[in-house]
Amino acid sequence: MAEKEKIYKCLSPVGNQVPVDVHPLTPRLDKLDGKEIYFSISGEPDITIALEKELKTRYPDVDWKVKKTYSTNPIPLSEEEKKTCDGLIQGVSW
Repeated sequence: MAEKEKIYKCLSPVGNQVPVDVHPLTPRLDKLDGKEIYFSISGEPDITIALEKELKTRYPDVDWKVKKTYSTNPIPLSEEEKKTCDGLIQGVSW
């Protein structure tokens, strides 16, 4: 009688990957003046303060909406914010 094949179980060295939603890129805006753009950054505030200040200085005619959190998870936009905004800058810093 043939010996039963051994089955090995192991954990992935990569770890557990959380599924994420993937969205295609949207077309670039033709201009920024008069647009409503959300700035959603999470993590350490040091770099975001300078970046936010620079963007507001360079693009004064943009209606900037700021969403910040000090956790490592960016604050998602609500459905209403997604419908009304023209752009989003989102990232994580640490």
